[in-house]
Amino acid sequence: MTADFPIEPLRVWLEQEVEGFSGPFTIEKFAGGQSNPTYRIDAQSGAYVLRRKPFGPILPSAHAVEREYRLIAALHPTGFPVARPYALCEDPEIIGAPFYVMDMVKGRTFWNGRLPEVDPAERRPIYQEMIRTLARLHMIEPQAVGLSDYGAAGNYFERQVRRWTKQYRAAETERIEEAERLIDFLARTVPEQTRTSIIHGDYRIDNLIYAPDAPQVRAVLDWELSTLGDPLADFTYLAMQWEMPAEAGSAGLKGVDFAEACIPTLDEAARLYCAETGREGVPEMDWYFAYNLFRLLGIVQGIKKRWLEGNASNAKAADMAARVPMLAQASWHFAQRAGA
Repeated sequence: MTADFPIEPLRVWLEQEVEGFSGPFTIEKFAGGQSNPTYRIDAQSGAYVLRRKPFGPILPSAHAVEREYRLIAALHPTGFPVARPYALCEDPEIIGAPFYVMDMVKGRTFWNGRLPEVDPAERRPIYQEMIRTLARLHMIEPQAVGLSDYGAAGNYFERQVRRWTKQYRAAETERIEEAERLIDFLARTVPEQTRTSIIHGDYRIDNLIYAPDAPQVRAVLDWELSTLGDPLADFTYLAMQWEMPAEAGSAGLKGVDFAEACIPTLDEAARLYCAETGREGVPEMDWYFAYNLFRLLGIVQGIKKRWLEGNASNAKAADMAARVPMLAQASWHFAQRAGA
């Protein structure tokens, strides 16, 4: 799919704002992604990636490409694996929405958490690298990279439950009883926060680009939900991968024979994360699983609302919209295990 916006204003902007850029160029929209539409630009000067906000009305604070750009611009000089950022455009008149341009990082993306295309001997190192990269992010001091004001003060989960409740209400299209009970339960049972870190917000294996020939993370992608907060938000979201069904094209690992697949168990993953970050352990995860699924419910409900209004950025939005009741039920299941 080619670009769905005027090319000539973009060409002028690229030549003025992106260091070293020279045309001619072609642009193609990536098929994946439900949130911020993303495009590959192939130019005489090299390959680039453009990410923009969706066209049309969007929920407040959603699709914050400006924050994404600030974050990767802060992390790139530290050597943490992110794509090189080139320029941010906050003027919606150029292509119809704010956007930014970064380097195109080449490598491997794994869409299936079981890694069927990978030699079994490389699977465990791939997972260990994923966990160590997350731990490395959580050990970066926000103030040292100019991000001390990147998130609000106070208990992260408390404000996130409020945020995703507000987002869910803004996108609500029908009453779901499990969601109503979740909103009450999560607000009443927020856990204590003991650490504050830069958190990714959507950290999973298919948001990483690995080197073509080694279990090394070259780039962490999709920072739209990044902020300052409790690092357990990232780790327990990643841990959900072990609780989600192992389906084709999915990161889920539930039901996998880990010894045969040469993939770490969740307990092994937790021990490695704790060793890398100096934690004694990870608390009981059922509350965190309920929260993470509720947050995902809020995101997918937003996709459903945009689909109903004709503004969804992906052809699979209808399928995503159909997942809303199932996500509410799954989240409530973990809430019940956590004592609801």
